[in-house]
Parts: sequence; structure tokens; C-alpha cells
Amino acid sequence: MRQVIRTQDASAGDGPYSQGVLSGGFVFVSGQGPLDVQGNVVGETIEEQTEQTLQNIERILAAAGCSSDDVVKVNVILQDIGHFSRFNEVYRTHFKEPMPARTCFQGGLDGILVEIDVIAKAPGEKE
Repeated sequence: MRQVIRTQDASAGDGPYSQGVLSGGFVFVSGQGPLDVQGNVVGETIEEQTEQTLQNIERILAAAGCSSDDVVKVNVILQDIGHFSRFNEVYRTHFKEPMPARTCFQGGLDGILVEIDVIAKAPGEKE
């Protein structure tokens, strides 16, 4: 059983995917970038774009009744792996210990510096 998670508070994207899906006790948030609700790129630096991207994720998580405290896995694509330490400075402000498991790699992105997807424990699920 899958339940779609939607919010008007984050970019809806323009592809054939859901912002998030609740299934099997977890919330799966699709890859998010630094887009506002109109689909415009926010920020020019990796710090600004990371902040917007993580805010989008937090808004989608909130629509599912979750927060960043419920995140167990994060996947990060950076346009330039040279931005890794600057990315981490912002990332650290959105998560607390124990930090989620994470994968981070460089990849080709279409006009943005960062894309992030997460998996979170669904509300009411036991640890």
C-alpha cells in the first residue's frame, strides 16, 4: 500500500513522480533541489541552495507528520564534489545526532548545485 505525500509548501517538480510516498513504515522523499514553489532556482551558492533544498525536504516530511529527526538515510548529489565541506556546514544545521546514514557523490545536475532525497521513519513506527 502506498500513500502519496503532497504539500503546496515545496516545489512540486515537473516530472512523473510524487514529492513523497509513505509505504512499509517509511516515508520516501523524492530528490529535491533548491526550487521555490513556483519552480525557480533559489540561491547561487552551494550554501544557499543546500538551505533551500533541505527546507523543501523538511516541508514534505512535515506533510507526512515527520521531521528531520525521523530521517534514517540521505542521498546527496553535488554538481561539484569540491563543494563538499561547504555543503556539510549547512547540512549539519538540519540534523542532530545520531546523524542519518548518508551517501554523497558528484553528478551532472540540470542547472542546480545540489539534489537530496531522504528516507524517514513514518510517524508511529517503533524504532
